[in-house]
Amino acid sequence: MAKKNQGGITVKKDENFSEWFTQIIQKCELADLRYNIKGFLVFQPWSVLSMEKMYRYLEDVLQRKSHKPYWFPTVIPESNFKQEASHVKGFTPEVFWITHGGKKKFEERLALRPTSETAFYQMFNLWIRSYKDLPFKTYQRASVFRYETKATRPFLRSREFYWIEAHCAHATEKDAFTQVKEDMETTQEVLHDIYGVPFMFFERPAWDRFPGASRTFAADALNPNGKVIQQPSTHMISPNFSKAFDIKFKDKDEKEKYAFITCYGPAISRMFASIIITHGDDKGLKFPWEIAPIQVMIIPISENSQVTKKAKALKDKIQKLASVEIDNSEKRPGEKFNHWEMKGVPIRIDLGLKDIKKNKITIFRRDLNKKEVVPEKNIIKTIEKISKEFTKNLIKEADKIFKKKIKKAKNIDEIKKVIKEGAIAKSNFCSVEKDGEKCAEVIEKETGAEIRGTRLDEKSKASGKCTICGKPAKHIVYIAKAY
Repeated sequence: MAKKNQGGITVKKDENFSEWFTQIIQKCELADLRYNIKGFLVFQPWSVLSMEKMYRYLEDVLQRKSHKPYWFPTVIPESNFKQEASHVKGFTPEVFWITHGGKKKFEERLALRPTSETAFYQMFNLWIRSYKDLPFKTYQRASVFRYETKATRPFLRSREFYWIEAHCAHATEKDAFTQVKEDMETTQEVLHDIYGVPFMFFERPAWDRFPGASRTFAADALNPNGKVIQQPSTHMISPNFSKAFDIKFKDKDEKEKYAFITCYGPAISRMFASIIITHGDDKGLKFPWEIAPIQVMIIPISENSQVTKKAKALKDKIQKLASVEIDNSEKRPGEKFNHWEMKGVPIRIDLGLKDIKKNKITIFRRDLNKKEVVPEKNIIKTIEKISKEFTKNLIKEADKIFKKKIKKAKNIDEIKKVIKEGAIAKSNFCSVEKDGEKCAEVIEKETGAEIRGTRLDEKSKASGKCTICGKPAKHIVYIAKAY
């Protein structure tokens, strides 16, 4: 059993983000890092309960948008990878290979899936026959395995992480791009509007595309230390995949054509990291209402039988609209208050004998960090009201902070200054195709940051000259340090 972590958070988030994040994971019992394989961790109930809710919201949206759920094998034959050259080249350094079953050596190595394009598309070849089968929209929830050679960080960068991957086949390139835009909308609906994490969606430059993609789009969220973390990405997959796996369909004109493929990869465990980081404060976690492991915690302030009885009655009443528990531990009331505040429970009910006699209830709400006393008869109405306000309050605060972190930079010195301040620089740039890579390398060498990409809604707004080479600017790019 994991050792209980005593006490609250001892560092300030904005002063020592790395240590703050480590303490949050350990003291809030989100994961135990002592599993004896580097880069793998044991997820504990307080994170699992939340991530299960995250999965449900995301899967509900995908199914509403006609994606069908599948479960694919965890292993992929090496021959599948070799069918698309750029894909295997991009992922080979990160693959965990299985070479034996018992004492028998396999004739062909099997990969623990680092991603599942080559598994899905082998089956697309068997399933898709006619234009009537399209769009063919699939997804699976799964864990994937990547032999990260960089420093690992719980939830942010692990060698096994939990995600959903959606793979779709379409009749035309236009239909495929429509799917990419739908994936972006899904990210907004879930990552921002439910999980409360602000982000910007970029099209990645040519030198930073997903292996095997012709275009890559990805959401970036920002950490307090100025580093962005990539969140859901969506890709226009190269036609080479359809050709390699012979994914054809007979169109209305009776001619055989290759399908256009897209894939979308929201990582639940990484999004969970951004939820912790975005909403947490110096006291601990703050969970959006919808995905809090427990939404209401009742704290009996004494062991008086009236208090005990009232706590049980309140739990029975509240559990019809929210997840609720009673803290009957032997800790002192003050310890209980601090403990559940640190663990980010949205509503805490402090139940004492005096309030009971007055038919009053004391509520502490974590979004506003304040107490209010309400008549007992209004408790359900009050909780319903808070449940509607809670996540909106977190989003409003997060959006305000994020917006302030986007700053214009007219030259390399200004880019350096913005990056040093822990913000994202917005600059004119010559080209995000291969001919612009040398300017990107200058930025990385001078600032330690990288070009994250362009925004679709700014494609035609570039003017002036590239901040690096002085050539006419074709794009507005965003520059930041990244994990």
